[in-house]
Amino acid sequence: MLTTDLQTLFDRELTKLQQEIEAYQHELALWRTAPGISNSAGNLCLHLIGNLNTYIGAELGHSGYIRHRELEFLRKDVPRAELVQGIAATRRVVAATLAQLPAGQLSQEYPLLVLETKTSTAFFLIHLATHLTYHLGQINYHRRLLDTENQRSV
Repeated sequence: MLTTDLQTLFDRELTKLQQEIEAYQHELALWRTAPGISNSAGNLCLHLIGNLNTYIGAELGHSGYIRHRELEFLRKDVPRAELVQGIAATRRVVAATLAQLPAGQLSQEYPLLVLETKTSTAFFLIHLATHLTYHLGQINYHRRLLDTENQRSV
């Protein structure tokens, strides 16, 4: 049951992420920042793609994904189409991994120590879902704040 709920939540939030990225009227605004805003929406999107492909795809689904976390924040001006393709691929990886995840694995310890203490796989998946939602909210606010024709990169 929890696995099905998590599948629904990840699919819903990744769909919303794609909609947010597509909602930018000005593609260059994906890479804008302003005082007090350290990460662009594009970098947050790359970060979410890397995060989910690492902790769900590679660790639980054995996808072979190799993360380059520093590039999630260093890359700039990645075309919107590439971000959207990355989100779509991540949706497929997350869905496939969670679909094959044995229910008993949820209560087992997550294979990596990522947070300060050991957690169950269920707890860590919930953490990943809230992490996704947190950054999705930042992207939504970023778009409404910085996606204007007259706004310049700061």
